[in-house]
Amino acid sequence: MVLMLVEFVAFTALVAVLSYRKTKDENLATEDGYFLAGRDLPGIVIAGSLMMTNLSAEQLVGTNGQSFAGNMSPIAWEATSAFALIVLAFFLLPKFLKGGITTLPEFFQMRYDTFTMRLFAILFLIAYVFTMLPVILYSGAVALQAMFNITGIFHLSYFGAITLMCIIAGVIGLCYAVFGGLKAIAYSDTINGVGLLIGGFMVPVLAMFALGKMDGGGFAAGVHHLLTATPEKMNAWSPANALPPYIPWPILFTGMFVNNLFYWATNQSIIQRSLGARNLKEAQKGAIWAGFFKCLDVFVIVLPGVIAYQLLAANGGMDTTVGVAADQAYPQLLLAVIPKPVMGFLAAVMMGAVLSSFNSVLNSASTIFTLNIYEPIFNKQKDAQKTVKVGKIFGTVVGIAAIVISPFVMYFGTGIMNFINECWGFFSMPLLTAVLFGLFSKYATSLAPKIIIPLHMVLYGLTKVIPWFDQFHYLYVVFALFCIECLIYWIVIKVKPREEPWEMPDKHVLDMTPWKTGKIWATVGALVVVVLFVIFSPLVLAA
Repeated sequence: MVLMLVEFVAFTALVAVLSYRKTKDENLATEDGYFLAGRDLPGIVIAGSLMMTNLSAEQLVGTNGQSFAGNMSPIAWEATSAFALIVLAFFLLPKFLKGGITTLPEFFQMRYDTFTMRLFAILFLIAYVFTMLPVILYSGAVALQAMFNITGIFHLSYFGAITLMCIIAGVIGLCYAVFGGLKAIAYSDTINGVGLLIGGFMVPVLAMFALGKMDGGGFAAGVHHLLTATPEKMNAWSPANALPPYIPWPILFTGMFVNNLFYWATNQSIIQRSLGARNLKEAQKGAIWAGFFKCLDVFVIVLPGVIAYQLLAANGGMDTTVGVAADQAYPQLLLAVIPKPVMGFLAAVMMGAVLSSFNSVLNSASTIFTLNIYEPIFNKQKDAQKTVKVGKIFGTVVGIAAIVISPFVMYFGTGIMNFINECWGFFSMPLLTAVLFGLFSKYATSLAPKIIIPLHMVLYGLTKVIPWFDQFHYLYVVFALFCIECLIYWIVIKVKPREEPWEMPDKHVLDMTPWKTGKIWATVGALVVVVLFVIFSPLVLAA
């Protein structure tokens, strides 16, 4: 245990020191410096930060829990993100960067009006404070509690151990997000990303040896066991009427695509990295490279769940019920296959994954509040130092609120990933349609989003309380609402169009030269996704 603690502290401290050295001379007194990393992020840092903002303990624990309880169909959450990132790179970023925007709500004010901007800003803040931040802390606490055996060491209840780990992770994350700004977050994300790739791939490799040992062999025997013991779990194509944690195959072309497009193209905590790019070329590189990383994620945050099933639960040794039981699969797999001498390093990697997402979301919440709510109302003189100071105070308050809420996530029984994705369903499509019609329709007015936001929330909420909808995967509902809301935009544009056509103003903030070979790499990335779904199908591994 002493060695584990030393490794944990050493790697966590190394990330902090390297991030500090890289960013210690940055000017954090300006809005661009604090909230957008001085608009100087290169492509590889953007890609690493995009991956680490997305890839946190809720994926490592939650998505592996989905494949543990179901099959390989949750790879759709990861691999198909590449398509949304391609749309972001070539259709949305050129417009966003041309306008020099800092936040999505800022775009909504430019395109619609102040009321619409503040309405979306409030929606973002509610989603971040009550959904994303608590889930990030809770999922990390689940893994770290198991790895360090907090209940045994401190003689705490399970709830008490989870609370303790949420407090520790939250306080460390607050230090990064509040005092370091976006650049410190982005560079720490990249360093943690290297550790996560090493530690993440270590798990399935060592698990193959553990599976092989069950059959009296080594790594090759483990691979053979994985592919032959439960071929049905290697299938990424689930029936059209499947329910969570399974992903029905029609969802790939409908609800999953629009859900991913919302997450990767209109979620402030994600695109803020791209908005901090030094030019359009680097922003596009970051998005496309992140798509490749998401394909690699399949082997880190989905496949280990199937391995955990074969190693721990195939003979009735572990409860496979989706929810709290399945969310224990990944932490238990770590305890079963990771050698004690490297457990501290892996725990530090896990903490890094938690911090990366927590920091990023917290920074985005501060950015939205200060630039879209506080400054226009209370700081009209645009005193940059005062704005940054308020952003730090707000980030601290939000972080503390998230720490308080996070332990109670354990009482939501649908599983970590289902919980967070279903919660996003209350906000996702109004945000996505407002961006798409705002960018690509010259005549859309603010009337449409004002109709759609309350209508969407009521309709989506009704699907959660009317039993008839229980027979449908919630992403079918999301796609149906997307289609309805597109129709409403079309009707409003026809009935009451904007008097003057709208164009994104050119702020001349960045070099807007596109990445010359970007479309070639995007095509390669799309083909990689197709190959993955062929491999994990009845044509190959699920035969």
